[in-house]
Amino acid sequence: MGEHILPGNPPIALTLRRSARARRISLRVSATDGRVTLTLPRGLAEREALDFARSKQDWLQGHLEARKAEVQAIPGALIPVEGQMLRIEAGTGKRVTAEGDRLIVPGGQPARLQAWLKTLARDRLATASDRYAAALGRPYGKLTLRDTRSRWGSCSSSAGLSYSWRLIMAPPEVLDYVAAHEVAHLDQMNHSPAFWAAVARLMPDYAEHRQWLRRNGTELHRFRFD
Repeated sequence: MGEHILPGNPPIALTLRRSARARRISLRVSATDGRVTLTLPRGLAEREALDFARSKQDWLQGHLEARKAEVQAIPGALIPVEGQMLRIEAGTGKRVTAEGDRLIVPGGQPARLQAWLKTLARDRLATASDRYAAALGRPYGKLTLRDTRSRWGSCSSSAGLSYSWRLIMAPPEVLDYVAAHEVAHLDQMNHSPAFWAAVARLMPDYAEHRQWLRRNGTELHRFRFD
């Protein structure tokens, strides 16, 4: 339905969405990017939905202020790599290197660091996917990396695996869980009890790593490389 600005200090941008399935007006603040979505049922006047949003303005402002600020991947910033917080330092070499609790980046360039993280993510995810696919006895096809916000991985009907490269910032066991999850879809293209049984065979303690991702996953999207 479009965008609307809720006046205030500061003003709040709303994305209006009409849904045939909605039975009442709802407001949602995205934990990932702070986008505010106002959903209203079909047939309800837009004016009524905006009145509802205005009545919740203090609640919206509180949620938006509680969001943690984005972190630019520049020298001095702390960034997680395989679950460990490392401080970025500008270096003079040609390659990104991790030395103790330091991350030495040529020229301190965020783009160089992002490229290094993606390469490391591909290596770790390919290794984990190979291991779980062999254990399951189901080969996969192409492996691709993306920067998705709605999901950490996916498995296509053609046996292609896709992952968020930001998993390299999570603890290694969490990255492994996502690989086990997607590889299990090679056998069960659903989330049935049979699917979760397959995940458990590949990674018996998967539940704790799944919970980590649910609790902390949005934090991995705070880090900016532009």
